[in-house]
Amino acid sequence: MAGKLLSVEEAVGIIPDGATVACAGFGGAGHPEALTAGIEDRFLADNRPRDLTLLFAAGQGDGQGRGLDHLAHEGLVKRVIGGHFALTPRLAQLCADGRFEAYNWPSGVISRLYRAIASEQPGLLTSIGLRTFVDPRLGGGKLNARLAPDLVEVVTLRGREWLLYHAFPINVALIRGTTADERGNLTLEHEAHVGDALALAQAARNSGGVVIAQAERLALAGSLDPRLVRVPGLLVDAVVLAAADQHPQTFGEAFNPSLCGAAKTPIPEPPVYRLRARKIVARRAALELSAGLVIHIAAEMVDDLRKVLTEEGIGDRLAIALESGATGGVPASGLSYGAAWNPDAILDQPAQHDFIDGGGLDSAVLPIGLVDARGNVNVSRFRSQIIGCGAFINISQAARQVILCGLFTDDAETALLDGSLTIMREGDQRTFVDTLDQITFSGEYATERGQRVLYVTERAVFELRGGKLTLTEIAPGIDFKRHILPHMDFRPEIDSELKRMDPIIFSRDPMGLSARF
Repeated sequence: MAGKLLSVEEAVGIIPDGATVACAGFGGAGHPEALTAGIEDRFLADNRPRDLTLLFAAGQGDGQGRGLDHLAHEGLVKRVIGGHFALTPRLAQLCADGRFEAYNWPSGVISRLYRAIASEQPGLLTSIGLRTFVDPRLGGGKLNARLAPDLVEVVTLRGREWLLYHAFPINVALIRGTTADERGNLTLEHEAHVGDALALAQAARNSGGVVIAQAERLALAGSLDPRLVRVPGLLVDAVVLAAADQHPQTFGEAFNPSLCGAAKTPIPEPPVYRLRARKIVARRAALELSAGLVIHIAAEMVDDLRKVLTEEGIGDRLAIALESGATGGVPASGLSYGAAWNPDAILDQPAQHDFIDGGGLDSAVLPIGLVDARGNVNVSRFRSQIIGCGAFINISQAARQVILCGLFTDDAETALLDGSLTIMREGDQRTFVDTLDQITFSGEYATERGQRVLYVTERAVFELRGGKLTLTEIAPGIDFKRHILPHMDFRPEIDSELKRMDPIIFSRDPMGLSARF
């Protein structure tokens, strides 16, 4: 350990100018905060390292400066390839301002690319991203006007189109675990997120690079259970022991034993909340679910849908798989999203995306974003505001059924009177618009693949049919000519048998889904 145990300053001093640095983590879970903060401190003090290429799969931050926002300095970074930017607003702004070359790729693609790099493949060959802004015919994932090389190409193999995401050497991998022994073996017993630590370490090692691991504690050589070692010491070049405040389990919790399987704990009951627009949306989405389905719930829908499923007593009759690798249990929310209370398993993130990208999800509940007449969706960029696609493209393109959820207009005020929905004040931002800044979900591609796609709002439900957005249901109390058409930029197709949404959704009593299941 004498040769591998380093201070933060010594470890970040290893990183040379111009290096490609890849960082593990999901939100705050699994993120090596001591290392990224150390890189920032060194740059501000010595103007080194410089001109890094930063690579990361899942977003890593808290929106307040932690995580990868430590690296948001012009000169420190020359290129960014990332999956999600909502939690790193400073980094996102530099991307939007064109301060360096910037790309947004699906999170699952980047996680799986690490394994392609480790095994000396030319890149990751996948259908994920076709017909979206990541497709080189629609921009190749580039986020600004800086002259930057094309890193994604369309190839035809066995009569079918694929995207090839280029592989490249990783010079430095920043990873995190719980315990490191004297040989550098790394266990993750307190981590809520296994993530891509192993794949990333293998990729850096086989690229001739170095692996720097942040750990919570040290152990004697030979004292670790080999079945718990997730990254072997032969891959680890340096270990940094982090202070507790730089090694929280997530950016939402210092430590919760139920998030890592250390203990099974009672799950807090979600508060009972009034039947308002968001609950109406969650209830309508829940009607599409049935017992035994493998589903994904996006961060934006976790709280609302969890409350409905708990209220209906059916939460334990669905198998939930998150893109982070958490499987089973109850998804956590906020800055702990990606973790789960009492999970059945915590998988490596690339392995979870093998399952997701390969079509393993029966249904996915995702945010609606902005929608056009062809059923295309944008959730990743709104003018100069870069959010990033995260795993949205992976999930929405591969799930058998996609349920896109949101409000018909942003911030509308609604009320219920005798089971009928009343619009008290219309929202300012329309959801259904003529043009999109980016295509994060292609209605045309979904139609070709035979996916069932629903667009669920509190006052209307649409379905993708024949490549067109088709209105199929309206809420009781809603007038089509007053409350729907005037607040859309286009006229949708209208089902000849336009129905009222199930009145049970608007009842103040539980819907009785347990019996339906």
